[in-house]
Amino acid sequence: MKICVFGAASAHINEKFIKAVEELGESLAKRGHSLVFGAGATGMMGAAARGVKRGGGYIHGVIPKFFNEFGIEIEYPHCDKVTYTETMSERKRIMEDDCDAFIITPGGVGTFEEFYEVLTLKQLGRHNKAIAIFNLDNYFDDLESFMQTAVQKKFITKSTTELYEYFNTVAEVLDYIENYSPNGNDWKKFKLGD
Repeated sequence: MKICVFGAASAHINEKFIKAVEELGESLAKRGHSLVFGAGATGMMGAAARGVKRGGGYIHGVIPKFFNEFGIEIEYPHCDKVTYTETMSERKRIMEDDCDAFIITPGGVGTFEEFYEVLTLKQLGRHNKAIAIFNLDNYFDDLESFMQTAVQKKFITKSTTELYEYFNTVAEVLDYIENYSPNGNDWKKFKLGD
């Protein structure tokens, strides 16, 4: 299975997050999966790639050309395939199209945007892939609280929060993805109510 991992590019993340995502990448590879990611060498992206490489897995990195041109992000040097894009939108589209499932690891604005984009697309029936949130050190607890507030205030439906799952361990994340059974998404259910 091709698994897209989203996560921070920051080089200043606590080592406990780095080690956990390296473990995720290594386990992902040892269980026969490949990685699709944003091609970064640092942060959660670099950790996932190093883990997959250590586990003997295949890596497809996708990165905008201007990242290299302007030194925005250091590219992971050991990808099996690298796709260069003109825009961030094109980068996301390629990652979304080239995978069978998504794992969201801790990150910042870009990671939140990626999560909400794949969630929105799933809500609208544009894909029916698993979305697993790796809730390391309870990083995403406030996100879940916010989503529940949005449900209570009727900005989103309860059904929308059932399109993804939170997990605290690598094994739980991968078990969920490997055993995920998609069901038909009727956008009306998610937009108009349960």
